[in-house]
Amino acid sequence: MSLSDAVSHLTPAHWERANRLLLRKALAEFAHERLLTPEADGEGYLVRSDDGRTAYRFTARRHALDHWTVDADSVTRHREGAELPLDALDFFIEMRGTLGLSEAILPVYLEEISSTLSSTCYKLAKPPVTAAELARASFQEVETGMTEGHPCFVANNGRLGFGVHEYLSYAPETASPVRLVWLAAHRSRAAFTAGEGIAYESFVRGELGAATLARFEDTLRAQGLDPADYLLLPVHPWQWWNKLSVTFAAEVARRNLVCLGESEDEYLAQQSIRTFFNTSHPRKHYVKTALSVLNMGFMRGLSAAYMEATPAINDWLARLVEGDPVLKATGVSVIRERAAVGYRHLEYEAATDRYSPYRKMLAALWRESPVPSLEEGETTATMASLLHVDHEGGSFAAALVDRSGLPAREWLRGYLRAYLTPLLHSFYAYDLAFMPHGENVILVLKDGAVRRAIHKDIAEEIVVMDPGAVLPPGVDRIRVDVPEDQKALCLFTDVFDCFFRFLAPILADAGVLTEDDFWRTVAEVVRAYQESVPELAEKFRRYDMFAPEFALSCLNRLQLRDNRQMVDLSDPSAALQLVGTLANPLAGR
Repeated sequence: MSLSDAVSHLTPAHWERANRLLLRKALAEFAHERLLTPEADGEGYLVRSDDGRTAYRFTARRHALDHWTVDADSVTRHREGAELPLDALDFFIEMRGTLGLSEAILPVYLEEISSTLSSTCYKLAKPPVTAAELARASFQEVETGMTEGHPCFVANNGRLGFGVHEYLSYAPETASPVRLVWLAAHRSRAAFTAGEGIAYESFVRGELGAATLARFEDTLRAQGLDPADYLLLPVHPWQWWNKLSVTFAAEVARRNLVCLGESEDEYLAQQSIRTFFNTSHPRKHYVKTALSVLNMGFMRGLSAAYMEATPAINDWLARLVEGDPVLKATGVSVIRERAAVGYRHLEYEAATDRYSPYRKMLAALWRESPVPSLEEGETTATMASLLHVDHEGGSFAAALVDRSGLPAREWLRGYLRAYLTPLLHSFYAYDLAFMPHGENVILVLKDGAVRRAIHKDIAEEIVVMDPGAVLPPGVDRIRVDVPEDQKALCLFTDVFDCFFRFLAPILADAGVLTEDDFWRTVAEVVRAYQESVPELAEKFRRYDMFAPEFALSCLNRLQLRDNRQMVDLSDPSAALQLVGTLANPLAGR
């Protein structure tokens, strides 16, 4: 690829459209988070810059949960009587005071916005695929066909650290096959942990194959090294070239780390960027790797210390799900993180605290693939796809409803029983909360209808909010202390505000069912669940899903305040940005 070809997607037309789409989202989400207060202006709304000289005008519809649907084509920018071109970078500079962007954060945030705009241009340049076509596509075609990213975050494709050539190689939307780089890590500094019934040698042979394993061992022997002294560890190619070969140079020089080359299997990056699906052998494990790029408020590393308890946490949760009749009846499952390997750089550990990105540069885990669990006729799609709208305005979710042939409310009930009911029961029965956003949930479909849900990214995302819960050794790290009045936000914020808030208007705009019908169906599914477990009635009263309102927890405010470390991992609940309340759409139903 030539130097100019690498940026061929950055055309004036694509850039103008990408800016317009991002400003639409910024106006909508910042209004939702009450960072901006749009003024009624004739038939539309108006937002003024910090100095009052620049005005943005637009039309919008308002929905439940104070959701704004802004018409992208209606957005205009004005100063002193003249209309100006739309420019997202100018917008954030003009609104820096209103948005609370400090001098230290602003340039980094502008870089994240620039990267997000660039990725939008790439998606605009791709051959268009309709939602109806995508509804019949394969799991990975759906995964790489998403165009939006996280629905709440405005700067949601920052990926700071990727050059354009690396973006084209490793971003999920580019669908470029990737071969992982493998290192031999000396056992004096590395540790392998695995779930029940897994042995290191047979596991690694199963992932690599006998021929590749023999090639790697020959590479070690050729340097006078004993393969028995090392553990094999997959790394993201970017991490090897940009971090490990430089930042861990001493480890390479001393042969604590030995680069063995690439394995044979080809993988595709998932929406989470650092997780890979094996396209050569889809029944093999996902591989999740450390990746020291800045994206959506965090450096996307993996902690070697955290990896040690990861398989045990997954086994514990899998047993809980399998042993609970309510959860089992919904068909919910988890794809376990079955094995993990981490490397400890002792000198960086001596220089940093346990949350430092320097401690998260070299680790990996293997997660089960959902493919072996599928029955005849079943397919999978990331739940994030339900919010996908194609270039013609077509809804992927609406296309699934159409393909299923079911009445819309019946289709929705099936989805809610698969997705919402397990989350409700986990919370009320076990004080257990998932991070159930679209990228963390895989839907199992048959002819467009949702059959069941699969949860992933377990060890780093689940929490038990009961301080008195008895948990096995190692698993107790998932216990967190959450204020009583914030516990139900794991449902109200993560499910209602961060997912259903978007899905309901999308289905309404597609003419599938009204917003009122959507929320009435949600209420019916919640009540049906509660009636099925009357022994939890006291918990239902304490954490009332039908309460008049709940606290508004703002995600963009977190990123705007600190886009390098969005949440203090030692006290995540203290980091929440709570601003007023939202009217609960289930109240009175």
